[in-house]
Amino acid sequence: MSGFRELGDVVHFRLFTRDLVLVAHPNDVRWVLQEHTSNYNKRTRGFEVLRAFLRQGLLTSEGDHWLRQRRIAQPAFHRTRIAGFGDAMTQAAGELVDRWLCGSAPAVVDVTAAMMRLTLRIVGEALLSTDVSHEADRVGQALNITLRRANAAIYQIVPLPGWWPTPARRRLRAAMRTLDDVIFEIIAERRASDSEPDDLLSMLMRARDEDTGEGMSDAQLRDEVMTVFLAGQETTALALGWTWYLLSRHAAVRQRLQTEIDTVLGGRTPTVADLPRLGYVERVVKESMRLYPPAWVISRCAIEDDIIGGCRIPAGSIVLLSPYVTHRHPRFWANPEDFDPDRFETSRQAERPPFAYFPFGGGPRQCIGNSFAMMELVLVVTTIAQRCRLDLLPGEPVGTSPSITLRAATPITMHVSPRAPAPV
Repeated sequence: MSGFRELGDVVHFRLFTRDLVLVAHPNDVRWVLQEHTSNYNKRTRGFEVLRAFLRQGLLTSEGDHWLRQRRIAQPAFHRTRIAGFGDAMTQAAGELVDRWLCGSAPAVVDVTAAMMRLTLRIVGEALLSTDVSHEADRVGQALNITLRRANAAIYQIVPLPGWWPTPARRRLRAAMRTLDDVIFEIIAERRASDSEPDDLLSMLMRARDEDTGEGMSDAQLRDEVMTVFLAGQETTALALGWTWYLLSRHAAVRQRLQTEIDTVLGGRTPTVADLPRLGYVERVVKESMRLYPPAWVISRCAIEDDIIGGCRIPAGSIVLLSPYVTHRHPRFWANPEDFDPDRFETSRQAERPPFAYFPFGGGPRQCIGNSFAMMELVLVVTTIAQRCRLDLLPGEPVGTSPSITLRAATPITMHVSPRAPAPV
């Protein structure tokens, strides 16, 4: 954080023989992600590691293959299509609260783990019409092993050869086999079935390229499903965890959020139709992702020489765009370390250039599931905050552990206590 404040909006440094450039100004972020995106590819260490796990999914593929896949998948993620998943989101969150509140004493929960299990269930039902929570231990453990291995591989100073048979790699191969078995089994059952649930998998299987009329192969479906599992489930769970952490530390914000929920809903379960009236809940979620963006850094490789912010960027340089840094830029965010959801009031949006805030990336490679994620975040926060409050245990320090995603350095452990909606 101090680097760009002392050295400017473009900070150049070297790691061994590689040029790295941290870009902080929103206009320069926009240049890389949107205006001059053709000069920047994903041939970076981080994406090479992810490509080994996600293969040719939307997050990691490039060129014509990515464009074809994006064209095929885009209709499945349209707002009107994903709205049907709202009830599954609120039901899953409501059942989680039921389990929390079934005891006679306030529960103490690992919120990090709880949000991981919740989002795993939601993504399984929305994507596959399958409640994978019944085997969450097996699938969740496989996902965790995969992510931990990806994190370790990215930060290895001297990468080992791919064939080197370490215990960690044997565990990774077993985890990948588990995930592949689950996904391919579901795809095969769907191909053989006469029924066609209205889930994302069916939408992807029905989708056809506008130019060629071709659909996705099983391998392509696997890559997209794995991408949603790894990218969507992890990042949404982290956003929820950081939101509960911030609400616990800011009583006035939490009270205002609960008041809006009680006023809008009057004690009933939220629906997708309520989203336009849950504006403060949405602002809380956005402010949480401003301070703790799950995808905290985006990397690109310069194909040819370029100029960014008046600085020469040699071809082959790794350009780092960090929402974590830009979201705290004092030129665009007053009191940037404060938790202030009202920054996202509509009347204040003109205060900042578009790429001052980019938790889902931007440009043509913006996250395809951003609308799905925002709907899920607002509905889950509303459903849980309506019926209970989460309080951080006294004296529990919570730091960050930045790797592929911005995890908490330690589990976020909280007291859960019931609350009754205020009379309206």
